[in-house]
Amino acid sequence: MRIADRKADNSRLPSADPRAGPGTVGHRVITIRRCKTIPLYARLVRYGFRKHATYVWAAIAGAFTNSVFGILRAYILIALWQARPGLAGYDVTQAVTFCFITQALIGPMQLFGTGLAIPERIRSGDIALDLVRPASLLLWSLSEDLGRACYLFLVRGIPPMLLGAALFGVTYPAGPGQWFAFLAGFLAGMIASFGWRYLVSLSVCWLIDERGVGAFSLVLTTLFSGMLLPLSLFPGLLGDLAKALPWAAMVQAPTDLYLGKAPVLETLAFQSYWAAALLAAGALGTRAIRHKVVIQGG
Repeated sequence: MRIADRKADNSRLPSADPRAGPGTVGHRVITIRRCKTIPLYARLVRYGFRKHATYVWAAIAGAFTNSVFGILRAYILIALWQARPGLAGYDVTQAVTFCFITQALIGPMQLFGTGLAIPERIRSGDIALDLVRPASLLLWSLSEDLGRACYLFLVRGIPPMLLGAALFGVTYPAGPGQWFAFLAGFLAGMIASFGWRYLVSLSVCWLIDERGVGAFSLVLTTLFSGMLLPLSLFPGLLGDLAKALPWAAMVQAPTDLYLGKAPVLETLAFQSYWAAALLAAGALGTRAIRHKVVIQGG
């Protein structure tokens, strides 16, 4: 076909005007471009998984540390529950199970530190490049963090659970429904954890150094997440407040779902509420730093 004929054929094609309605080429182009963003975040989850999978020995060392501290905590809880049977509504085996589940959640929930590169990128000025990407900084970071959490759960989370089952014996979910509830609560807890850590990371834009906020966050997370002890042991109003705070959605809620100690729908709704609220706050914070970013050192 001659070039002139090709031009004539192309001239008969429908217009690719982006304002065109359904059924036109323009509409299909926009739809395809929007669909391409979905695999992007899926690939980022895979990237986060593979990036952390390169640090195999660090993960193994973390699993060893979690296991050792899990054994020490288990003996303390056994002594406590033998002195006070049925404390917090758990028997001794459930208390030991609680201990090793919380140890398994340390890595995925990143209870100690933020686990995000945002503070360093703010200090280096690379955050300016992140903000002009054709993708949301919040969703980009969330996707990578989910990949990280999945890897750490497999490598750092499961070994302490297996060791605890071998040494002390643990309880298991009663059936597939309870397993599904735990996995849903685990995912919601990861998102809530990311939302909080994302806000802590963004504070660098205003405070220059996040170490003070990070230390304060560590205290709140350790105390109110259920990491040390079940929140049911907290007395009176303090216990009610601890159960209503976002940190409870990260550890206490998924652990209770695993043990069957919490109503499934109410617990998942509680976790979803805090996950959505923290992500919304993160989106507002991302919008605010576009007007606040200062490249440190010039």
